[in-house]
Amino acid sequence: METIDGYMATAWPFILNAVFAIVILIIGWMIANWVNRKIRQKGKASEKLDDTLTKVFAKTAKVLVLVVVVLAVLDRFGVETTSLVAVIGALGLAIGLAWQGVLADFAAGIMILVMRPFKVGDAVDISGTSGVVEEVGLVMTKMNTFDNVAMFIPNSNIWGNNIKNMAINENRRVDMVIGFGYDDDIDHAIRTISQVLAEDERILDDPPPKIAVSELGGSSVDVIVRPWTKKDNYWDLKFDLTKRIKERFDEEGINFPYPSHDIYFHNESDE
Repeated sequence: METIDGYMATAWPFILNAVFAIVILIIGWMIANWVNRKIRQKGKASEKLDDTLTKVFAKTAKVLVLVVVVLAVLDRFGVETTSLVAVIGALGLAIGLAWQGVLADFAAGIMILVMRPFKVGDAVDISGTSGVVEEVGLVMTKMNTFDNVAMFIPNSNIWGNNIKNMAINENRRVDMVIGFGYDDDIDHAIRTISQVLAEDERILDDPPPKIAVSELGGSSVDVIVRPWTKKDNYWDLKFDLTKRIKERFDEEGINFPYPSHDIYFHNESDE
């Protein structure tokens, strides 16, 4: 009996610690799931947080809670957690140095998801490459170009460059340059262009279209034509106006000059 009592006296603290550890793990797991669920609910209710970012925040919070719970359990068994935290910190630093590029893309992805310069389905131009955003990830963004070529761009390359979003503003301006011959009447050409614009219902009255002589070129008088339209009509309107202005110029006898060069020959008399 004395031997059994000795074993029990030795094992009883361990049994109590094991029971407390199991209780702490269960409670910690429940708290971690509760925090995860609350963050997801708040993220869905918010219009500013992206779904991807909400999931990242929720998972990160859950992992942090579980780490605290595990450290509490280890401390219960007498494990020196200070040294363990130092080791984990050193390991994290080593991983960070090894994955600098990935972490830079990850940080840029967080900024993109928070600031939201674009979203899935937006037509964008990033450093001269245009297309439609297909997917916004934490490390890279997928974009389909307008000729349907898939592009996977690291987020650090996106965040560090200029981003043009053609889908945010409701109205867009169509910029065109129309050239005609020096022998043609300028007012006649401008009136003809104005009539073509007035016949198209897709062109907005406010702001009004702008038609003005922009340059006297080497072989033509260049006129800028800048009507405004809804963003969904931009390309169709530009293509249609180009065709109709050409057809109307032909009807009105206004010429589109070809590039030309004057060549002079100088004959030297023989001595």
